[in-house]
Amino acid sequence: MIKWIASQANPSQFLKTTGILLPYLAVLSAVVTLGGLSWAWFGAPPDYQQGETIKIMFLHVPSSWLCMFFYMIMTFSALGTLVWRHPLADVSQKAAAPIGASFTVISLVTGSLWGRPMWGTYWQWDGRMTSVLILFLIYCGILALWRAIEDPNRAARAVSVLTLIGVPNIVIIKFSVEWWNTLHQGSSVFRMDGPTMHSSMLYPLLVCAIGFTLLGVTLHIAGMRAEILRRKVRTLTILEAERLDAAGATS
Repeated sequence: MIKWIASQANPSQFLKTTGILLPYLAVLSAVVTLGGLSWAWFGAPPDYQQGETIKIMFLHVPSSWLCMFFYMIMTFSALGTLVWRHPLADVSQKAAAPIGASFTVISLVTGSLWGRPMWGTYWQWDGRMTSVLILFLIYCGILALWRAIEDPNRAARAVSVLTLIGVPNIVIIKFSVEWWNTLHQGSSVFRMDGPTMHSSMLYPLLVCAIGFTLLGVTLHIAGMRAEILRRKVRTLTILEAERLDAAGATS
């Protein structure tokens, strides 16, 4: 098993393996995501205080988890680039950035829509909302940096440093409700004494979270494949240009 995992570090082998797995993973993610959302919409009861507004939770909470999850993928990828020089680390990081940014946008938008009827405002500069907004700005900076540096290796190192600088913000997002008096409540699912949420809402929420995670992983693998192929085309283009230059010089 370890030998097989190690073999996937080779870009060509990674393309071969994921080419087989990706269609099945895409179908599975679609089925689980749609199943979870359908269960949440039709099966979860309205909240006694929030009414049907509570169903925004089934989009907001998984997206909030995943915007941090993909930043952690980028963090480990950054370490892989700077420390272990893994051949696919920067590819993983570049593919994860737009996915994480997208889930952050969904988290911010759904959070604002959920907050308006409950808090009386779309936005409040509390600890968690502000730190998630900062996370989005970090994602934007990372995406801009990838585009600003043409050489992939230089861009990977620069982005890795920026990614690691932003890691403390993930800690702030996680513990902001404990450190400061915010509008957000504490964790209702992952608690030492067990979830406080009723099973009629907890189970569809977990299915939605699994579905969103599968969808994110599917998009991540597809993005990595696209980046590998893009680099292969870039390398072939450079080699062809060098060949033509050499042929012109000798003629």
